[in-house]
Amino acid sequence: MPLVTTEKMLMDAQKEGYAVGAFNVENLEMVQAVVGAAEELKSPVILQTSAKTVQYANFSYFYSLVKAAADEVSVPIALHLDHGNSFELAMQALRVGYTSIMIDGSHESFEENISLSKKVVDACAPSRISVEAELGKVGGKEDDIDGGDGGLTEPLDAKEFVERTNVTSLAVAIGTLHGIYKGVPKLDLERLSEIRKVVNVPLVLHGGSGLSEESIKECIKRGICKVNYATELRIAFTEGVKQALAETPNIIDPKKFTTVGREKVKQMAIQKIKICGSVGKAKVAAL
Repeated sequence: MPLVTTEKMLMDAQKEGYAVGAFNVENLEMVQAVVGAAEELKSPVILQTSAKTVQYANFSYFYSLVKAAADEVSVPIALHLDHGNSFELAMQALRVGYTSIMIDGSHESFEENISLSKKVVDACAPSRISVEAELGKVGGKEDDIDGGDGGLTEPLDAKEFVERTNVTSLAVAIGTLHGIYKGVPKLDLERLSEIRKVVNVPLVLHGGSGLSEESIKECIKRGICKVNYATELRIAFTEGVKQALAETPNIIDPKKFTTVGREKVKQMAIQKIKICGSVGKAKVAAL
């Protein structure tokens, strides 16, 4: 089916108490793996590319890959720019055909973040393209994203931010990190519940890789509607390739070792979709 935006997809998730998995993809095999997992489980899914990933190739390559995959399946697929770091980059994604865009002004002041986010919302409004923003700083480092030690989202600031920008979803900082966790993260779940009380748009959890199943489910229970995964998919793909090369050192056909990486990513995506609780929700999200 055609690519869809994330606004209705996430509002449906908010209404029914589940989340949609958002998976960072970096090549053909990862796109195939995530879409294959979604189709198998009849789940809506979001495929996303970071600013660093589109520097490696470009928006057109990834749009074409994801559109081709979406056209072959019956489940809702959205293509999202993850951590767009400038208005110009967001507009590149919009022009190419991305159906959801994140503008990350969280490293700016509160007022500058509002101004940048609203500018992107206004530019995307005629095309009815969803816009995600971030308030607070999700810590850790992944690609060019460096949130340092982070900075938690204040509930009343979140309320004002959403009202003034009209974003369709909001990424919040409650103690998660980008990249690989060192030890067990301490999530401020009460803060999440307070944000949910005063913010009516779907909330997004960045740094999903490495969180326990119990933690993610509790976050969903308290209002998270979109969970981002990147690092664990990279690890899965790399481990699959390494395994194939170790077992058959004389392989020279890339298809033979990337196939193993693809299957590892698919199984990882299946696991995360089940944790998010979106199995069988494709029909709901497509209506």
